[in-house]
Amino acid sequence: MKSGFCAILGRANVGKSTFLNRVLAKKLCAVSDKPQTTRHRILGILTDESSQIIFVDTPGVIKPSYELQKVMIKTVFSSLVGADIALVMVEPHIIEEELFHKIKEIPVVVAINKIDLLKERDSLYNLIDKYKEMENIREVYPISALTGEGINILLDEIKTLLSEGEAFYPEDMLSDRDERFFCSEIIREKLFKTYGKEIPYTAAVVIDEFIEREKGKTYIKAIIYVDKESIKGIIIGKGGEKLKKIGGLAREEIEYFIEKPVYLELWVKVRKGWRKNINDIREFGYTR
Repeated sequence: MKSGFCAILGRANVGKSTFLNRVLAKKLCAVSDKPQTTRHRILGILTDESSQIIFVDTPGVIKPSYELQKVMIKTVFSSLVGADIALVMVEPHIIEEELFHKIKEIPVVVAINKIDLLKERDSLYNLIDKYKEMENIREVYPISALTGEGINILLDEIKTLLSEGEAFYPEDMLSDRDERFFCSEIIREKLFKTYGKEIPYTAAVVIDEFIEREKGKTYIKAIIYVDKESIKGIIIGKGGEKLKKIGGLAREEIEYFIEKPVYLELWVKVRKGWRKNINDIREFGYTR
């Protein structure tokens, strides 16, 4: 048996969460076309008969401008502590160098994602050669997290870099996070997909109650915290129409995820300036 931790790093919106959802064959991570959808460190555990890879999905690397983003960036690089491999995900039109300088003492595998978007792939081979010239990079693989192209070959390489040892987690375990966490992420993802511009970034979702019943629906009460009164009104919408839409979309996916019928109740509350307040950030679960 071989086992170990593989930290996934990359710029915002490069496809790290889409990749993890693909390899686990289950949607664990929130995804949208907006950058910084991922805010948390999430373990995704891939186990087969001969290996266990514990992937660590991280927020996208950005230049932080307020306290929440600073916490997110700290989460990215703290994920390298104890990791056996760094999987750096990049896009096919960009040479990424700065990020590699921050990774020390562990092997680096580069995944050039989104190759399904390339009309011609001649330039891809030059990009691969340039990355192979960089120090500490073991191998470079072109992949598409969206279609699955190249992913099995990449996984085989990661397995070769693992050390021999027993599995860290039970073979049927997919993550160290509980259902409450993933329900909050589903709701937050629907906010990202429903509202434009800055609105989703002002929101934090907290599961206030999660009651499983032997008979009847699982009751979930979630609070959407925003940092301005005006945004609260936008999220609720006229006559509560927008909030009902969010609730319907989230409930359907939550039921699929937990495989139980759900009664979902959503509330919107204002916590002014919470993204700049470390105490609020901790209360909402952004530090572990």
